[in-house]
Amino acid sequence: MKILEQFSILFAITFFAEVIKHLLPFPIPASIYGMLLLFSVLCLGWVKLGNIQKAGGFFIEIMPIMFIPAAVGLLVSFQQLEAMFIPAVITVIVTTFVVSAVTGIVTQWVIRYERRREK
Repeated sequence: MKILEQFSILFAITFFAEVIKHLLPFPIPASIYGMLLLFSVLCLGWVKLGNIQKAGGFFIEIMPIMFIPAAVGLLVSFQQLEAMFIPAVITVIVTTFVVSAVTGIVTQWVIRYERRREK
């Protein structure tokens, strides 16, 4: 019964994220609202990490399966996407390097900040 509770909590957060998406006029996906909502309820202590850990772990384990429909969709419509294949590949490569660099810089800044705070 515990796992059913955990799934219920995550589905409730997902439902509220969908409601927020439909109420607000911003072009932000419901998944982003859901992550912010989950982060908020965890930080506020309304939901403890242990109360959703097993269900969250399950979703992380099956995540690769969720990419199969998207990959099949790309294969089916490859002819329409062929014209923008090269620009898309270049964009993916450039953004990968930019995200990696920014992540590294921010991580180094946080580590330095934590070390200064400890002293």
